Amino acid sequence: MLIALNKPYDVLSQFPAEQPGQRTLSEFGMPKEVYPVGRLDRDSEGLLLLTNERALVDRLLNPRRGHPRTYQVLVERVPDGEALAKLAGGVLLDGKPTLPCRARILNPEPEHAPRVPPVRVRKQIVDCWIELTLTEGRNRQVRRMTAAVGHPTLRLVRTAIGLFLLGNLPVGQWRKLTAAEREAVLAG
Repeated sequence: MLIALNKPYDVLSQFPAEQPGQRTLSEFGMPKEVYPVGRLDRDSEGLLLLTNERALVDRLLNPRRGHPRTYQVLVERVPDGEALAKLAGGVLLDGKPTLPCRARILNPEPEHAPRVPPVRVRKQIVDCWIELTLTEGRNRQVRRMTAAVGHPTLRLVRTAIGLFLLGNLPVGQWRKLTAAEREAVLAG
């Protein structure tokens, strides 16, 4: 079984809470035998896959397989060509370069459901949506990459894994994937 969840902001990508009062995956009523394939940080949103098939975890997460994951990221200021080139070519994190990725400005801006709580708006600092497609998944990698090129992340939404798109799945909702959608997840 393979499930897609549109994970809301402020939800941990795990079932047990680390501390009382934390929101976890247990509130979404998914089958008990599934577990997350990878994770999205508590302050990140979007596509999270869950499965009861251990073989899928290695196939989707092993960096040697180069499985793509796409993120739409609201950042401070508008990145210039040099910043986008640095993101695409790889930036140093903990002394080790990230793998090359795809990076582009999104124009028009994507339409995402409003976040609760909303992103803080600062009138003096313009923001911009970019899209990054990565094939590795280090701890808080997207946020650290955008900060490294001078464009801190304000909001992060994962929109695709492989060729499977989050689409119009409502925030906080999940569904089982069809055989064709499963193949789209595994493609890439």
